[in-house]
Amino acid sequence: MHFIVNGLQHDLLLDTRMSLLDMLRERLALTGTKKGCNQGACGACTVLVEGERINACLALAVQYENRPITTIEGLGDAEELHALQRAFIAHDGFQCGYCTPGQICSAIGMAREAARGVPSAVTTDLVMEEVELSHDELRERMSGNLCRCGAHNGIVEAIQATFVREDAA
Repeated sequence: MHFIVNGLQHDLLLDTRMSLLDMLRERLALTGTKKGCNQGACGACTVLVEGERINACLALAVQYENRPITTIEGLGDAEELHALQRAFIAHDGFQCGYCTPGQICSAIGMAREAARGVPSAVTTDLVMEEVELSHDELRERMSGNLCRCGAHNGIVEAIQATFVREDAA
């Protein structure tokens, strides 16, 4: 099977039952994507596929053959961090850091969803071309990503600093 991960091509022979998460971690040694609950409840395994966020623990790798996959390792590096990675540092958006890769990938996907006008459970105007990321809107959209050590306020501040326009705040 042929995979495109972080812009690199990978040809792998896989068991068709292997999750995308296990492929990333075990076959490609991309361990930034975390295995938390392995049931899709915590969001630690969130990655981007064609720019959309998914829980890699719930996805079979074969479903994503030939589709661009981005993990935390593909967003930035030590030389040039992604803007959201820099914001997490500036706003103290992590303590243990275990959920951080999933939080960051999820926030990037979430911001793209809002920019396309995809509504959430708290969106009041369902026909907006772009959903403004209010405090409640942002928290609802990120509710699938859990932080167990209490850095949630810093995470929200980092996301707001990166994706919320000043006139929308």
